[in-house]
Amino acid sequence: MAASYAGDGTHTGSYYAASANPAPERPALKGDHDTEICVVGAGYSGLSTALHLAEKGHRVTMLEGARVGWGASGRNGGQIVNGLNASLTTIERRYGRDTASFVASLVQEGGEIIRERVARYDIQCDLKQGNIFTAITPAHMRELEARQKHWRSFGIDNQVMLDKAALRDHIGSNFYEGGLLDTTGGHIHPLNLALGEAAAVEANGGVIHEMSPVVSVDTHAARPVVRTEKGSITCDRLVLCGNAYLGHVVPELAPRVMPVSTQVMATEPLSDALAAELLPRDECVEDVRYILDYYRLSADKRMLFGGGTVYGGSDPKDIKAKLKRNMDKVFPQLKSAKIDYAWSGNFALSFSRVPQMGRIGANTYFAHGYSGHGVTGSHTFGRILAEAIHGDASRFDVFAGLPWIPFPGGRALRVPYSVMGSWYYGLRDRLGI
Repeated sequence: MAASYAGDGTHTGSYYAASANPAPERPALKGDHDTEICVVGAGYSGLSTALHLAEKGHRVTMLEGARVGWGASGRNGGQIVNGLNASLTTIERRYGRDTASFVASLVQEGGEIIRERVARYDIQCDLKQGNIFTAITPAHMRELEARQKHWRSFGIDNQVMLDKAALRDHIGSNFYEGGLLDTTGGHIHPLNLALGEAAAVEANGGVIHEMSPVVSVDTHAARPVVRTEKGSITCDRLVLCGNAYLGHVVPELAPRVMPVSTQVMATEPLSDALAAELLPRDECVEDVRYILDYYRLSADKRMLFGGGTVYGGSDPKDIKAKLKRNMDKVFPQLKSAKIDYAWSGNFALSFSRVPQMGRIGANTYFAHGYSGHGVTGSHTFGRILAEAIHGDASRFDVFAGLPWIPFPGGRALRVPYSVMGSWYYGLRDRLGI
C-alpha cells in the first residue's frame, strides 16, 4: 500500500498555500538510482535531517509523495512552542530524572535551529517572537505555575507568569484567568519555512523528488531499497520521515502512531487598530486544555485560529462552524469577521505523547509521533538523526532506548479509546479540575 496522499498532491486550500513564496516543481522520481542517504518525506523532519547531512557533505536524495511541505509542516498553526506534548513532569515521572534532564536540555533547541536556518539562508517566513500559554480556570493557573517552577529546576528561566490584568497587555480578551509567556517562543509562516529549507537542501547539493509516493521499502537489505510507482532508490542509509502520511508502507511503524486531524481558519485581513486590540504584542497563543485553541496574527493581520482534534485523521463537515464558535468566545470583536480560508491536516499522535526515534534493521532510521508539537520537535529530531548517521549516536540512543507504548486495543480500537480519553479530559477542563 502506498503512502497516504489523496488527490493530485497539490497543496490544500489554505491561507499558507495562497500566500506561499514562489517555489519550483521538482520532478518525480523515474528509473533506478543510487545514493548515499535517502530521506522519505519533505516535511520538517525530513528537511531538517537532509539539510544537516547535506551541510556535512553527505549525498542526500529526498522523496516526497506530494509537494514540499504538503502535510502537517505546511498546514500547522505556525507556532514555535518549546517542549514536547508530554510535559517534563510526565517524562520525569515515567522515565526518571536523568531522562527528564536530557529532554530539558533540548526542548528549546528546535526554535534555535529554526532561527539559525532563517538567518543563514535568508528564509522569508514572517518569523516573530513570543508565545503565551493561557489559563481558563484557576486549576489551569496552578498548572502553569507548576510548569514554570519545574522548568526552572532544570535551569530554564525564560517563562513569565501573567495574572489576569497583566495578560490584558498581551491579549485583548476577558476569557482567561492569566497565562505564561515564553519569551523564546514565536511563530512563522510554516509552509514558507519548509520551502526555504528545501531550497537550502538543494543549495547544499541535495536532490528532491516531488510527486513520488513510496509504494514499498526493503529495510532488511544490506543497502535499503525504496520503490515508487516509477522508480527506485538504493541507498547506504534510509531515513523515514513520513509521520502521519506514511500510511502502511512500513508495517513496523504503522501501529506506533495514529493520524489525528486538527483544523485552522483565517479571517479576512483586520484593520491595524483591531489587530492591535486583539494581540497588541503580536505573539502567538495556545491554551492549556486537553483539546485546545491556538491562534496568532499573520503578516497581513489575519487572525489564524485553530483547534479541535478528530482521531483517525478524518475532516469535520464544517471547519468554519466548528472553529468560529470558539473564536467568538475568545474574541467577541470578531463575530462579524469574514472567514477567507479554512483547512484541516493530520499530525501523528503517539500514545505516550513523546516523539519516537529509532532504527529498523541496520541502516534504516525513523522519527515520528510529535503529537501536535512538531514544529520545534521535528527540527531537533532531524539534527539528532543527522548526528547519528554522521557518526555520533549519543543523543539518538537515548530516544531510541525509550519504550514505546501501544495504543490500548491495538489499531482496531485506538480511535474509540482515544475519543473516550478526550471526553474524560474535556470534562475535567469544563469542570475546572
